[in-house]
Amino acid sequence: MATNLQIRPDEISALLKQQILDSKSDLDVYESGTVQQVGDGVARVQGLANVQTSELVEFPNGVMGMALNLEADNVGCVLFGDTTLVGEGDEVKRTQRIAEVPVGEELLGRVVNPLGIPIDGKGPINTTQTLPIERKAPGVIDRQPVKESLMTGLKVIDATVPIGRGQRELIIGDRQTGKTAIGVDAIINQKNSGVKCIYVAVGQKASTVAKVVAELEANGALEYTIVVSATASDSAPMQFLAPYAGCSMGEYFRDKGEHALIIYDDLSKQAWAYREMSLVLRRPPGREAYPGDVFYLHSRLLERAAKMSNEKGAGSLTALPVIEILEGDVSTFVPTNVISITDGQILLKPELFYAGQRPAMDVGASVSRVGSSAQTKAMKAVSKTIKGDISRYNEVKAFAQFGTEGLDASTRNLLNQGEKLMEMLKQGQYTPMTLEEQVVSLVASTLIEDLPTDDTRRFEQELLAHMRDSQGELMAEIRESQDLSDDNAEKLKGAIETFKSGFRASA
Repeated sequence: MATNLQIRPDEISALLKQQILDSKSDLDVYESGTVQQVGDGVARVQGLANVQTSELVEFPNGVMGMALNLEADNVGCVLFGDTTLVGEGDEVKRTQRIAEVPVGEELLGRVVNPLGIPIDGKGPINTTQTLPIERKAPGVIDRQPVKESLMTGLKVIDATVPIGRGQRELIIGDRQTGKTAIGVDAIINQKNSGVKCIYVAVGQKASTVAKVVAELEANGALEYTIVVSATASDSAPMQFLAPYAGCSMGEYFRDKGEHALIIYDDLSKQAWAYREMSLVLRRPPGREAYPGDVFYLHSRLLERAAKMSNEKGAGSLTALPVIEILEGDVSTFVPTNVISITDGQILLKPELFYAGQRPAMDVGASVSRVGSSAQTKAMKAVSKTIKGDISRYNEVKAFAQFGTEGLDASTRNLLNQGEKLMEMLKQGQYTPMTLEEQVVSLVASTLIEDLPTDDTRRFEQELLAHMRDSQGELMAEIRESQDLSDDNAEKLKGAIETFKSGFRASA
């Protein structure tokens, strides 16, 4: 006798689900998952239904990852560490911790990776405090205007594009034009100022980072600096993470009412790492193959630099992001993005660098949108006309290269003064100058028209040594008051003229 059998899919489905749950009662698909596929530093995981974006997840063999793509049927996780230790079928567990880094005074003087793990061989870092790597930037009400000077120690920058505490000033230029040198000089110049520094190296060679660390140590700057290193040999997720990790370490000091300076060297390489990660995660590519949120990648990072209101402790985090360009082209995607986010830029030109003008800053194309409100009164007094003087000199110089015979006396005088000024604005690497030394140099640049141009640098060095020895009181007064009164200006000019009268020019 035939029996009429009816198949009910919903009953079969419920039965199968129940059997799976009975046989694997210890496995919770909401809290754990299984690796479906792994490669190029990315793992696709089935399960982890409750995972949050940017949450740390744990793979076997101590490998950590971070959930980034939350899709309907799988989770895209980027891997930190040795990806060869992760294989298909491995179990993955939630940690219920959003990606975070250790913070605190204990990190000063150390070199760490983007997860806060020390890589300098000096032992563990004993801090219990952590902060998430992704944090919301302070709102408008919690900020105050940038009006406190942060000196870089470089005459040409402090005089023409002053930087204030809480500002974001972009350093942009071709490779090998001195971008890193400006950032390192700015860190060295914070000695005895109470400003804590963070140097974030993204995509650099390990030997380059080691040189920077050695230079900071040699100048006594490592003791107040944290170095976050994600070198070119590190994975793309580590390079993507490094600037955010460094920023959180800086925010710890900002939120305590202290002052911090962070150098991102450089954000072009972070954008490359993010592009690599996004393409492997199958996010749709846009312009120049970057994902659509590459602007947000940098804006949410740089917006965290701020000068906090008095109610919030009046601390500050100043950011100097670095961007590398090709052949001076600032109109490509990432440079235009970062220019629009920052409060000004320092543009470095290879032709100036090779001509011996170092720092190789193009004064005409560099700008600070905070302006002289972030300058000390002393610097304001001696640098008012410098940008205009350089601009006029460059205009006349273009004509003078065809010969100076037909030029009138005032034009020749302008060329002579401009030459002396440009020579005086040159500065050696890792030799930042104090406020009072910069004031002396800039005042002297207007009083040496009759000296040979080749003697300008020697004159400056000997003059500064003389001023430190014989005019210590005047130098101390300028340093402490951060102002140049009319009386002190006259004393300074008199002292320079006296020294000049005894200076022996070369033949």
